[in-house]
Amino acid sequence: MIRKIIHIDQDKCNGCGICAKACHEGAIEVIDGKARLLRENFCDGFGDCLPGCPTGAIPFEEREAAAYDAAAVKAAKETKTPARAAKSAICPGTGKRQLQPEATPIMILSAEAPAIPATKPVTQLQNWPVQIKLAPVKAPYFDSAELLIAADCTAFAYGDFHNQFMTGKVTLIGCPKLDAVDYSEKLTEILANNNIQGLTVLRMDVPCCGGLERAAKKALQASGKLIPWQVVTLSTDGKVLD
Repeated sequence: MIRKIIHIDQDKCNGCGICAKACHEGAIEVIDGKARLLRENFCDGFGDCLPGCPTGAIPFEEREAAAYDAAAVKAAKETKTPARAAKSAICPGTGKRQLQPEATPIMILSAEAPAIPATKPVTQLQNWPVQIKLAPVKAPYFDSAELLIAADCTAFAYGDFHNQFMTGKVTLIGCPKLDAVDYSEKLTEILANNNIQGLTVLRMDVPCCGGLERAAKKALQASGKLIPWQVVTLSTDGKVLD
């Protein structure tokens, strides 16, 4: 029969498994690092798996497909074995988490000069995941947040990255050259669906980082919101250029 059913673009799929978790019918599993629609008759065509996909790899299509079999879905749920449950488990690394940075640095003694106290570096990370591609479009930590969108190289170029740029902000990172995606759609959803108070784009002084800045600007315009924002550029030797 011809009906509406999902299609998983294997080229866009990053294997995060969010769609498999969202599919209550058990039609999708992650195999060899890619999500696959294994049972067409388990797909109800409602698309619960679509909104969570960070790469936009799952559209609807109308094609010849087996009819949805509610009885088979129910039977499968009742007989699901622990081994099969483990096989379809989602990597915990993609689950969203709100973190609480330490408010006060811990003081330790320096080995070189024991009499002089040295500050132990303290993470300022407030959220997980941090990759733009894996970030949820709505999360509690986005509420009334200052958002930092940083090129991933910036954390290595700037020595005091956490204290100078991450403190008090929700951080998202990415590289438009390596990911080869347009982040603007994901960022638009984040800005549109949350009460973001301000936005800082942190980029390197290299041409490929222009894609990150353009995506942020495009997202700001598409969101329809007036959000204060700024762009900070770092040189490859770690200096702030503007």
